[in-house]
Amino acid sequence: MTGSLRAHITSLSVAGTLLMSSQGYAADPVKKDEKPDPKARSTAKSLNRTQSLDGVDAEYLTVQGHGFNTMHNSTGLSRMPQDVMHTPQNINVVPQALMQQQNVKSLDEALRNVPGVTTSIGEGAGGMNGDQFLIRGFQAQNDIYEDGLRDFGVYSRDAFNFETVSVIKGPSSEVFGNGTTGGAINMVTKTPGLKNHYNAEFSGGSGSYYRGTLDVNQKINDSTAFRITGMGDEHNIVGRDYLYSHRWGIAPSLAFGIGKRTTLVLQYMHQQENSIPDFGVPVVTKPGAKYGQPITEYGIRRTNWYGTDNDQNATNANMETARFSFKLNRHITFYDDLRGGEYYRTFAASKATCDTTCVNNYFSGDPSKALVARSGPVGAGAGTGAGTYMAPLPYQQTSWSVQNVGSMVADFHTGFLRHQVVAGFDIERVNDVRSQSTYLKPKPYASLVNPNPHVGNLDLVPGDMNPAGLVSLGSLGAKSHSNGYGFDTGLFLFDQIWFTNWLSLKGGFRWDRWQTSYNLTGGDVAKNPDQHFHDVSGVFNPNASLVLTPDSHQTYYFTWANSTTPMGMYVTNGSVPIRPGTNSFASPEKAQLYELGAKYSILHDRLGVTASLFRLDKGNALNADPVTGEITGSSDRQRNQGLELSVGGIILPGWNVSATYALYDSSTTYSATKANRGKNVQYVPHNQATLWSAYNAFAGKPYNVTFGGGLTWREHVWLDAANTLRAPANLDFSAMISHRFNQHWKVSMNGYNLANRLNYQSLFSNRATPSAGRMFLGEISASY
Repeated sequence: MTGSLRAHITSLSVAGTLLMSSQGYAADPVKKDEKPDPKARSTAKSLNRTQSLDGVDAEYLTVQGHGFNTMHNSTGLSRMPQDVMHTPQNINVVPQALMQQQNVKSLDEALRNVPGVTTSIGEGAGGMNGDQFLIRGFQAQNDIYEDGLRDFGVYSRDAFNFETVSVIKGPSSEVFGNGTTGGAINMVTKTPGLKNHYNAEFSGGSGSYYRGTLDVNQKINDSTAFRITGMGDEHNIVGRDYLYSHRWGIAPSLAFGIGKRTTLVLQYMHQQENSIPDFGVPVVTKPGAKYGQPITEYGIRRTNWYGTDNDQNATNANMETARFSFKLNRHITFYDDLRGGEYYRTFAASKATCDTTCVNNYFSGDPSKALVARSGPVGAGAGTGAGTYMAPLPYQQTSWSVQNVGSMVADFHTGFLRHQVVAGFDIERVNDVRSQSTYLKPKPYASLVNPNPHVGNLDLVPGDMNPAGLVSLGSLGAKSHSNGYGFDTGLFLFDQIWFTNWLSLKGGFRWDRWQTSYNLTGGDVAKNPDQHFHDVSGVFNPNASLVLTPDSHQTYYFTWANSTTPMGMYVTNGSVPIRPGTNSFASPEKAQLYELGAKYSILHDRLGVTASLFRLDKGNALNADPVTGEITGSSDRQRNQGLELSVGGIILPGWNVSATYALYDSSTTYSATKANRGKNVQYVPHNQATLWSAYNAFAGKPYNVTFGGGLTWREHVWLDAANTLRAPANLDFSAMISHRFNQHWKVSMNGYNLANRLNYQSLFSNRATPSAGRMFLGEISASY
């Protein structure tokens, strides 16, 4: 290696070390007698390859491990053993470095960096809320994972215990099991390491925002360590009246055998929240307009909240996890991951509906007489304060789940062919019990222009005490209690075969036996007898990929994958998971993915670049009734195809960037409703982009400063299958600035939605929730 090149790499290492230190990362060089962190194993291997070629010590290349280039990141799943670069599927990773610069506080905020992910809000008698995401326009509420195991809870996930967040795009039933039409979301959590550190952060700012986090890692001996993270958070929502969120969480973990052949990580997570749900503002069609929009586009204040002081969202989520690995020899490693979860929820919300009378009064008559129903659509007397009130009803929910995934990864040769075989089993059980309550007093209408949430006590009682107040669940009648379970047994096997060092073929399958039960009881049994449904189905999901890796810095692939979503999948997060009718059971939702992609790690692994072309076809699309929330099958076929691009890493010393772009072309290729054929798929934008960049100036000087900013942009999206209602485009500008006093203390300031634009974050078929307005957060942090 020439002296000039060595000096250049050394300068990059110093700059990268300083930038990493400014973000709270340990920037120690890799020592010859020090075992790498398992999470950084792929990066370390890439380092070693570079070292062996150039003959230089590791300390010259520590910049390569900077978190903005995620190409060599682990996927966080034992059954996906390759790193991001060598996994033949589009994977968007939100790294810890990016989350720290943006001061990310929730899963929802982290996913704003990923194109193709939108947020929906729950519907119907189940009143589902919490984290409800769509990936490439398709539901993903049952596709949220933590360290590769499902998180079945219905709650808003805080980011205090996240190391990274990944979105694995496209059907992946062969890895995850049933579901994953648009993809899967996986959060990698913070786990113990062998280096002691003590971190604390405190934030405060707009909207009476107060937040504190703690992260302590303590080495016990050469292979054992303990870590605990904690969080307390309370804030109002800037630009939305009467809304607040109070939550706290704690996540202790203990790791044995770090760096040894046998490892065991024990984890517990508890998060509790008390907040007010926001079901947004009604979407209306102005007389003479071609399509409807949120009422806030027509002069109604964005601050208007149409709930009542009876609304509440109290959640209590608990997860216990044990992750075990055993390296039998240099060829075979066994993994076994076990999780139990317990979730409790008390929920009551108001769903604003502005019917024809309300619309006419606002646009053509007297706006002061425009009245909004706060209990969903109504019958006779609509718009006058009378009528039959509909969903959502208050409810109490108790859920529990158990999942065990065992897998084996084997690397071996048969003749001149090299293999990597992954085989295993996946067993999960999830139970859910819900009880509906009713109000003895009717929920009053609200003024569209000046809503008043103070309606007094509406006399909440159990549903059995007031059967007449229960909501009819479509064809299932009005029932006060429901319970159900889902039980899945899955087997998976896939093999990647290298014909040469640069050409491989990967193929495999997963078989699942899905058993589900759903029971409706209570209410007026004479009019609506109790009902019981049960179904057992077996599904087979294959996949195949052709992978080309000319060298360690580039990968090209073509992937075909399949996924199946049978009825009854949404045990905890759907109001009516199954229903009677042949198409519900006989024809589950199926999806197929065709994807051509390329991945690069360039500039000495400082920058990662990806590009993918895909087509995603879905048949028998599941539909949710906009009134009851009832999930039903259909004969609709939908397609989304397009281009996705991303880049992340360090452009120059001290200058990091993360950018994405997505171009989507979606359509309903077939529908029994002829008018819907050829229409765009709901919630899928035609264009979407994100950009974030930051620069660390005067690194190592007393007057150092890091400043940066970015934007997220999403073109308008249609809210219904007929493309008659739509949410306008979103454009959000944000910025940050920070100063480090020394290696331990740092202060920073973040600004969000700096233009104070009226954006919409959570969407559904007839409502949209305005995003928070302009806000600023200051933070002080200490790291030892």
